[in-house]
Amino acid sequence: MRRYDIDWLRVLAIGLLLIYHVAIGFQMWGRMIGFITSPQPWNGLWTPMAMLNVWRIPLLFFVSGMGVYFAMRQRSWKELITERTMRIWLPFVFGMFAIVPLHVLVFRYYYKMELRYIFDPGHLWFLANIFVYVLVLSPVLFYFKKNENGKVVQAIRKLFSTPLGLLVVIGAFAVEVVIIKPIPYELYAMTWHGFVLGLLAFFFGFCFVLSGERFLQMLLTWRWLFVSLAAGLFTLRIHYFGMQAPGYLVVVESQLWIYSVLAFGHKYLNHTGKVLQYLSAAAYPVYILHMFFLYLGSVLVFPIAIPVQLQFVLVLLFTLGGCLLLYEIIRRIKWLRVFFGMKF
Repeated sequence: MRRYDIDWLRVLAIGLLLIYHVAIGFQMWGRMIGFITSPQPWNGLWTPMAMLNVWRIPLLFFVSGMGVYFAMRQRSWKELITERTMRIWLPFVFGMFAIVPLHVLVFRYYYKMELRYIFDPGHLWFLANIFVYVLVLSPVLFYFKKNENGKVVQAIRKLFSTPLGLLVVIGAFAVEVVIIKPIPYELYAMTWHGFVLGLLAFFFGFCFVLSGERFLQMLLTWRWLFVSLAAGLFTLRIHYFGMQAPGYLVVVESQLWIYSVLAFGHKYLNHTGKVLQYLSAAAYPVYILHMFFLYLGSVLVFPIAIPVQLQFVLVLLFTLGGCLLLYEIIRRIKWLRVFFGMKF
C-alpha cells in the first residue's frame, strides 16, 4: 500500500529547504557561503532557522531511504540502479553543468565579479550522495527484501516496535558526531559529516518502513513526548548554550524532531489528492531550479527600499513562482523531462 504521508513529507521538506535558503539571504553571514544577501539583515529569522537546520536535511535523507523501499518492490537490482541513474545521477550531472552555473553567474554579476562559466555541484550535492548510498547499500537492502521473513528482518522489526530501538539510531548518529566532530553540526554540504549522516539516515529510513505497522504505532503512541523533548532541547540550546550545544545533544534534538515529524505526518498526511499529485511531481524540478530563481529574485528585490519582511515575501514568491512556471514548461517537453528526474 502506498504511503502518501511519505510523499507529503518529501514535498514539505523541499518547501522548507526553499524557505530556509531564502532566509539565508537575510543573514549577514549568507555571502560567506555563496548567497546574495540583503543590505537589510533580518535577525529575527535566525531563531526559526536554527530550529530547522538541525533536522531538515537529515529528514530528506530519511525520506529518501523510505522511498527506495517502495522503489524496490517491483524492481530487480539492475532495474533499480538503472532507474536511479536516470532519476538521480543524470539530473545531478545535468544540473552541475547547466543549472548551477546560472546562479553562480547571477551571484558574480550582482557582486561585480568577473563573469565566467563555473560548473559545480552546488546545492545538488544531495543527489550525488543519494546515488552513492543506493549503490553502496543496495546489496544489504535487497538481502532484506528477499528475506523479509528471515531472522534479521524480524529482529529489526522487533527492535523498532519500541522506543528503545530509537536509542540505537540516536546512538549511531552520536558516534558519528563524536568521531567526525563537525563544526557546525549543520554543515552538511560536501563534507564527511554530511555524507556519513546521510548514509545513516538513508539506511535507517529504509529500516523504518521495513518495520511496518508496529513501528508506526509506536511513533504515534509516543509522538507528544518526542515533540515535547525536542522543543525542550531546542530551548536549552537557544538560551543556555547560545547555539553552541555539544554535538551529541544536537543529535538527540535532531532525531526527536524527525520522529515527531514522521509521527504527526503519518497521522494527518496519509491521504492523497490533486494537490499532492501536482506538488509531488513538481518538488524535484523545483529543488533543482530554485537557486537560480532565488538569486535572480534577490538581484531584483534587494535594491528596493522596502521593509525587510516584504523583501523576504517577494523573494520567496518570485522563487516559487519562477520554479513552478518553468516546471509547467519542462513537463510538457518530453526530452527535457528526463534531465529533471521526471518520467520520460
